[in-house]
Amino acid sequence: MDLKGQVAFITGGARGIGRSIAEELAVRGAKVVLGDLNPEEAAGTAEALKATGADACSYGLDVSKAQDVEKTFEAIKNDLGRLDILINNAGITRDGLLMRMKPEDWDLVINVNLRSVFLCSKEAVKIMSRQRYGRIVSIASVVAFMGNPGQANYSASKAGIVGLTKTIAKEYAGRGITANAVAPGFIVTAMTEKLPEDVRNQMLASIPSGKFGTPEDVARAVSFFCSPDTGYVTGQVIHVNGGMYM
Repeated sequence: MDLKGQVAFITGGARGIGRSIAEELAVRGAKVVLGDLNPEEAAGTAEALKATGADACSYGLDVSKAQDVEKTFEAIKNDLGRLDILINNAGITRDGLLMRMKPEDWDLVINVNLRSVFLCSKEAVKIMSRQRYGRIVSIASVVAFMGNPGQANYSASKAGIVGLTKTIAKEYAGRGITANAVAPGFIVTAMTEKLPEDVRNQMLASIPSGKFGTPEDVARAVSFFCSPDTGYVTGQVIHVNGGMYM
């Protein structure tokens, strides 16, 4: 799969799954653009990618804020001239049982995880529609389909991504734009490593493959949707979970 000459914007691209996606797309020839709330970390990741021979740059932004998103996409258009791939990856957790969940924790997770997909996709389709080509891939989660105690906000945000993805797919298929999602299961990242050992063991017991996934597993699934050869695949979800959900 050759992505040479294509520009790919990855939100939350400085670390974890986002960084692995950036590395995967860079290997396939794409110019990767990292967007992150921490501009210094994003710049550092971009420099590390360039040290491997990749073409990379970065922007600092808060993906939950419309003004930040609009300015960043305008900069991408002006600086790079095009946008072929958008990866909606940025996400956070603020866990707690429903009756104890603070409204501000609900709002924060919905804004960062779901509102950001709306804001970024809205700006992306403006550019992609003129090109008559584009690939939008959003990172959902297994909990969008299973639910998870203590994650009402996170589960709702990820389920919302699935519905939004299918709607974007229907609205823009005629413009050569596909919209798909990848739903990871338990992936070893800095976020999941904070979980107590007993919780991790319970999760492991529910995975038929008997192991946790890696960011690279997710990145390879994402790259499939980014291919110029998958133009007839849209509105779909790939589950990357070792059989945790079927």
